[in-house]
Amino acid sequence: MSPEINSERTDFPVAVIGSGPSGLAAMRALSRQGLDFVGFEQHSDVGGLWNIGNPASTVYESAHLISSKSTTQFTEFPMPEDTPDYPGHRHLQAYFRSYADHFHLRPSIRFGVRVTAAVPSRDGGWTVSWDGADGPGSGRFSAVIVASGTLHTPALPDLPGQFDGEIRHTASYKDPRELAGKRVLIVGAGNSGCDIAVDAVHHAAAVDISVRRGYYFVPKYVFGRPTDTLNQGKPMPRPLKQFFDKRLLRMFTGDPHRFGFPKPDYRIYESHPVVNSLILHHLGHGDLQVRGDIARLDGHTVSFRDGTAGEYDLILLATGYVLDYPFLDRALLGWDGPSPSLYLNIFSRQAENLLVVGMVEASGLGWEGRFRQAELAAAYLAAQKHSPADAEEFRQLLAGKSPDVTGGYRYLGLDRMSYYVNKDAYRAELEAHLDLLSTGAAKTRKKVDR
Repeated sequence: MSPEINSERTDFPVAVIGSGPSGLAAMRALSRQGLDFVGFEQHSDVGGLWNIGNPASTVYESAHLISSKSTTQFTEFPMPEDTPDYPGHRHLQAYFRSYADHFHLRPSIRFGVRVTAAVPSRDGGWTVSWDGADGPGSGRFSAVIVASGTLHTPALPDLPGQFDGEIRHTASYKDPRELAGKRVLIVGAGNSGCDIAVDAVHHAAAVDISVRRGYYFVPKYVFGRPTDTLNQGKPMPRPLKQFFDKRLLRMFTGDPHRFGFPKPDYRIYESHPVVNSLILHHLGHGDLQVRGDIARLDGHTVSFRDGTAGEYDLILLATGYVLDYPFLDRALLGWDGPSPSLYLNIFSRQAENLLVVGMVEASGLGWEGRFRQAELAAAYLAAQKHSPADAEEFRQLLAGKSPDVTGGYRYLGLDRMSYYVNKDAYRAELEAHLDLLSTGAAKTRKKVDR
């Protein structure tokens, strides 16, 4: 059991770790509740992943949003009208700087400071330790909001054999000129893998892409409009959406199987789709080739499970990322699988006032979805200060089972899908929980859920 709410420790500020979109959302939500906070950012500016000058950033020069600006932006702070439909990292970095300045968040952020540990105390508060230009330090906080992102620590597969060329993860990739004149094998056909494959065909001597399973490819435009803006009304029932969208994709992108991709062994939206049809364009022009899963490495030769082989200078691993919060004891997050077990992907059940904003993936959730997470987190912390009885009722609800936010989709049992949600089901639960907190009805909800 977590300790009961202690009003004395609510006078300490909230620590927010990270100043990317999720961290900025958390800070804004806290400021709207009138709560003091201190932001910690190890780089010299805001933007997180989208600040390509940040040494921890894993974006590359050609990186753009895979969702359109209108479905991604913060509702209360739209992007400038002249922003393109799918902005790149430079537009986004300027956007986050403007967001931080507009809401006066920057003065509360300690830049160039890396959090090294966050440890709970017996009264329900927290001690946060850090390293910065002035040396190590520590401080007392009422709560910790982790918003340091999910795309920092590469997932590195075990490739059998010995390769005499270069093996890199896409986390270190920045510019397609790095591939000039090389025979490149890209491993993985997610969004980053396909983006970089399109980069590579203009610079590399040869390009192949190794895949394990099939994918659904979504074009960025349909009928001249960003694809994700076509159905912004009432959500379509899952079976109908899967039925119609699969056929719509066939009309606009054809059958990826004819370009060499395996047929998907799952239904559309049961894994994150690839928002890139240019790779099919280049496959159709013979600019690259789809290969199977890797069987063995030997010198510069890569043998594949289908019996074929190829010669390469560079293997580029587009194999995704693993969650990593090195400043926390994993037990505090109930972490016994590929991702922490958090109530609504936000609230720790093991440590009072340990919250995560941004540990969620969903097609179309956008930054506004992260802001809704932050709103709920901030409302809970504010209730502890202004309405302790309601906060205690809500805390009891958080100790239970998290609501089903799959929307009926049977997501693939992959590590990267372990914190995937359906955007409509998830946002509905966030709104419902905000209502419960504001009306003090959490106890009733808990009885109903039982």
